[in-house]
Amino acid sequence: MDNIMFCSCGRRATLLKDFRKSMNGCGKIVATDMSPVAPALFMADETYLVPRIDDPSYYEHVLDICEKSKVKAITTLIDPEIEILAKNREDLLSKGILPLCPADWTARLCYDKYEMFKYLHDKGVRTILTYNSLEGFQNGLEKGEISFPVFMKPINGSGSVGIGKVNSWEEAEAKFKDGKFTYIIQELMTGGDCDADVYVDCISHKPVAAFTKKKIETRVGGANKTISFKDQKLFDFIEEVCSVLELNGPCDMDFFMKDGEYYLNEINPRFGGAYLHAYGAGVDFIKLILNNIHGIENKSIVGEYEEDIVMMMYDEVVITKKSDLMSDDFPLI
Repeated sequence: MDNIMFCSCGRRATLLKDFRKSMNGCGKIVATDMSPVAPALFMADETYLVPRIDDPSYYEHVLDICEKSKVKAITTLIDPEIEILAKNREDLLSKGILPLCPADWTARLCYDKYEMFKYLHDKGVRTILTYNSLEGFQNGLEKGEISFPVFMKPINGSGSVGIGKVNSWEEAEAKFKDGKFTYIIQELMTGGDCDADVYVDCISHKPVAAFTKKKIETRVGGANKTISFKDQKLFDFIEEVCSVLELNGPCDMDFFMKDGEYYLNEINPRFGGAYLHAYGAGVDFIKLILNNIHGIENKSIVGEYEEDIVMMMYDEVVITKKSDLMSDDFPLI
């Protein structure tokens, strides 16, 4: 049985339902969360409550579940946990568990947006001009490298929290010192944006699937209406990005346009919230994962989908009895 484990499954119920459909009985879906009211738990075959990811015993809990449920592959659906899996990548592999996460050094870069900027800049990969201090930003202003308005966001944020356009030095200084986050300051990109759901083969470490889409409408945390498109220039750029990193499995990549060229914004090395669009258009990462579990290197299907396929996301609900929750201790009122 090709059992696959989703850590921190949260609200990603439809993703797990899609997995169930594609797996077609070849394995079980194992899901964990720290909350008994995480909706996606109710879409899994086996469910477990676990401590917070910063608990010292967290990884041991994960290993216990993997052994008990005979897990063959593991992934997480939240950014802060990616580094935990990546740090223990070799240990997981030694136990016959395929970790759908980057190498440790790549995971650290993906989570620290300034370090990623420096690394990509040194490698000659187009990325957004970024500063991690007011002094560096002021120097950039004086040199004419950058000008207002600019864009500020947390250096290792997630879900669009704390981001925003800044129009003046006074505003930038106040935001930088507000104590809420450690910020970076970036060039404001106005040439349009898009993103890509990419599957990087866990054997070749090369991108073997890429589904690119433009945003029609965005809400907090990501796009909820998108339309598919194809551009060989973007597919080539995705390959260039992957060649200087060690990624494995599903990735959510964000890009901006400037002067007719694509610039990488960031990489979330996990299933993106809008992967549902790729799956609905026939780009099935689940089959690629199953191949990798069995040691089969995937052939490229990059760009094998239709253009102008539209996704319109909407909310669903899970209805259940309190007695069916995994814990009676959770404060429901």
